[in-house]
Amino acid sequence: MTPAALTASEIIRAKRDGGALAPAQIEAFVGGLVDGGWGDAQVAALAMAILLRGMDRAETLVLTRAMRDSGSVLDWTQAGLPGPVLDKHSTGGVGDKVSLMLAPILAACGAVVPMISGRGLGHTGGTLDKLEALPGYRVDPGPERLRAALSAAGCAIVGAGADLAPADRRLYAIRDVTATVESLPLITASILSKKLAAGLQSLVLDVKVGNGAFASDLGAARALARSLVEVAAAAGLPARALLTDMNQVLGHSAGNALEMREAIDYLSGAEREPRLHEVTLALAAQGLQLAGLATTLAAGRAQAEQVLASGAAAARFAAMVAALGGPPDVLRDAALAPAPVCLGVVAPREGYLAGVDTRALGLVVVALGGGRRRADDRVDPRVGLARLLPLGSRVDAGCVLAQVHAADAASAAAAAQAMLAALRIEAQAPAPAPVVIETVNAA
Repeated sequence: MTPAALTASEIIRAKRDGGALAPAQIEAFVGGLVDGGWGDAQVAALAMAILLRGMDRAETLVLTRAMRDSGSVLDWTQAGLPGPVLDKHSTGGVGDKVSLMLAPILAACGAVVPMISGRGLGHTGGTLDKLEALPGYRVDPGPERLRAALSAAGCAIVGAGADLAPADRRLYAIRDVTATVESLPLITASILSKKLAAGLQSLVLDVKVGNGAFASDLGAARALARSLVEVAAAAGLPARALLTDMNQVLGHSAGNALEMREAIDYLSGAEREPRLHEVTLALAAQGLQLAGLATTLAAGRAQAEQVLASGAAAARFAAMVAALGGPPDVLRDAALAPAPVCLGVVAPREGYLAGVDTRALGLVVVALGGGRRRADDRVDPRVGLARLLPLGSRVDAGCVLAQVHAADAASAAAAAQAMLAALRIEAQAPAPAPVVIETVNAA
């Protein structure tokens, strides 16, 4: 391949015109992400071209491997860890806090979980932003502290770090603010490059589908799930995906500190919202079976239920938080700062909560300051939505549909108005829908 074909403009042109990129072109792009040879505008242009023109499976595999190899790749084979290295990743949704509970559940069942997580992307929340609502929690602990946390708790939820898939760090931030989040190959490469760099032995994936997910219909979600499990398998990582419903907020909260509070209440047994509980247990069962820690899905689910009931999962979470600099006894005092204003959103009429624009609710949280419009925006961990009623709830005029937690009265009022516009109240209750839809395995 000629040097001219490896320039940014020619690579962008090739994909813009619908061509398949050669491995050398993909590797040149990834190199430019890391060394700054590609400007932000060029990165955004190629991301948009990939969104519109796509990538085939071979291109996606090359991109994934190149992004994995753009930095350090962890190797746990000589670390003396007590169990198989297992992880989970979600494609993102509103109120999706499953990682906060699942990592300690898996650890309490014998897995080792070095969970490399991300920040909020578009209208969805980010696990790292939720953890940073805990004062002192370090999402960038460095390799020695990461190993110490894994030894102490069996799990550590952290960021990728400067040396782990650095190409994805830059591309992720640019995608977030250039309307290129939804690209199937870019989602696949982003997720798997970090997971492969983390040295995993198996991976379970939660692919969201619905109006609050990046995949809004079942066909798109299936395509994304197949892309993830097939590219992972081609890269040597056994993986399995669940398709789960995101046509309403998962759990009853959306917003960093509020979701952290809900996760702690879940682990301690104070409250477990049914849909959130079902997704968590289903992913736990799949992960434990995939890692060889359970012979059947039923056995894996029973193990997860047992470590929740005994408090072992909660203890693992507390040990992880303490090991990574957070509150020393997070189950007793999480030190979560409250928002200055809490406003109830009331139903304008009686009926049933029949539908919700879940993406719009995610954007309400962003507008409150709980997410980012620009890559360098600061997140207010205090704000968000809480006590959201589930679909199918019978409501009376004037009853509280949810609480808005805001920095000031004006933003609370604007959020309440936007939230009401996103909800649909009708005379008839909607048909119930399963929260776990199906399982996708590699071919």
